[in-house]
Amino acid sequence: MNPDVIVLGAGAAGLMAAAVAGQNGARVLILDHGPEPGRKILISGGGRCNFTHLETGPNCFISQNRHFARSALARYTPQDFLKLVNRYGIAWHEKARGQLFCDGSAGQIVDMLVSECRTAGCEFRMQTRILDVRRAEHGFIVVTDGGEIRTGSVILATGGLSIPKLGASDLSLRLARKFGLRVVPTAPALVPLVLADADPELAGVSLPIVARVGKKGPRFEDGMVFTHRGVSGPAILQISSYLENGEAAQIDLLPGQNALNVLLKVKKDRPKALPPSLLEALPQRLARALAVGMGDTMLANQPDRAIKALAERISNWQLRPAGTEGYAKAEVMRGGIDTRDLSSQTLEAREAPGLYAIGEAVDVTGWLGGHNFQWAWASGVAAGQAAAGHR
Repeated sequence: MNPDVIVLGAGAAGLMAAAVAGQNGARVLILDHGPEPGRKILISGGGRCNFTHLETGPNCFISQNRHFARSALARYTPQDFLKLVNRYGIAWHEKARGQLFCDGSAGQIVDMLVSECRTAGCEFRMQTRILDVRRAEHGFIVVTDGGEIRTGSVILATGGLSIPKLGASDLSLRLARKFGLRVVPTAPALVPLVLADADPELAGVSLPIVARVGKKGPRFEDGMVFTHRGVSGPAILQISSYLENGEAAQIDLLPGQNALNVLLKVKKDRPKALPPSLLEALPQRLARALAVGMGDTMLANQPDRAIKALAERISNWQLRPAGTEGYAKAEVMRGGIDTRDLSSQTLEAREAPGLYAIGEAVDVTGWLGGHNFQWAWASGVAAGQAAAGHR
């Protein structure tokens, strides 16, 4: 086979790009070092794959250029992907507002994408190590452990550094640098946080919160759960993508309520109760931990300044993590190939015609809830169409 397009990586973005390139008349070869395609898809959404979010848009992504994703997302929408899902008869449901999951297995999404690729004539070569990519006359040479392959275009779709047990690597980043593309510093994102003073007694306690980073940062109202090493849960994963080293997040443990009014009412209604009773609206173990500094003095004898201090801690808890659980527990990688060096229309490298970068490898990181998959589909479609036309 003398492929027109070689896609490096058989993940979400790579499979979509390959299928679209093939459907547009290109001869496509997909290379991956893993044993099977779509391994990260298979474990996503608890095995049910949160395959898109109906309300996705550029504001749901973190990037040094927040407008970069706009073009691809506008040209391939969640409704477009949903049409494909429906065409394959895959049952789905809306678990939370806008978040779409398979009723059955995430394997249905992988099977659908693989079927799209095979129908379009794409060839798979799994368990193939990609050693290098270099320029050649009229295209590129991809060097693998099975030999060299010439091609007109290369699509970098090997993902980021998250979940290394599935074979994550920095291959796309290394190849991008080789061809002169800049790389925005990377970090784990959508990841549990580690606390220096984590209380093992709170492990497993969960509650709804509102979390944000800074006064201008997005506000996330969702769940938090304490772990043996810190905190996790959807709201925590969301803010983890925004935290820089040493920065604090602001947590409201009683969302939608005035904490001071709540505590003063408990003090008035139950003057002989002990301090943990102030926090009856919170899980008992958390209430006891928060009230421990107030001693065993009944509420009638607690000064208002102590009540106010506790209310401030509840409504504006300054969560300053000591670190994160790292790429092993991160759902995605933040940062990546600098969007300044890519076309927002085609995802083609400006200084390396015929080279494309898509998905997680690019400095476009979505919120929790299916946004990252939608970026994979949309960027894959844009690059697949462009690469097919590059011949």
